[in-house]
Amino acid sequence: MNPVAFVSNPEPNLLVLSGEVDLHASPRMRKALAQMLEREEKRILVDLTAVSYMDSSGIAVLIETMQRVQTYGGQLALFGVPPRVQTVFEIAQLNQVLQVFPDKASALAS
Repeated sequence: MNPVAFVSNPEPNLLVLSGEVDLHASPRMRKALAQMLEREEKRILVDLTAVSYMDSSGIAVLIETMQRVQTYGGQLALFGVPPRVQTVFEIAQLNQVLQVFPDKASALAS
């Protein structure tokens, strides 16, 4: 698998991912999210629209981030989850734990 093709922070509380989020890419994802957690962003948004694949290491980063953001009363919101990744979330029952929204507007309105 190839590392994630793109990790970007276009806004202070928004992480945009694309490509394959796997063992090689998840450390970059973790680092970007850790910076948001250090600033104690009240709402951290993760755009998964362009993610083609996510393995357990990427999922672990999301769960870890959710747990850490909740310690200071914040919220982690994912949006634009592609069907292939959504299936993984459903199989692992993560859709019952993680807040998943169809788009950024919905995530912001939550």
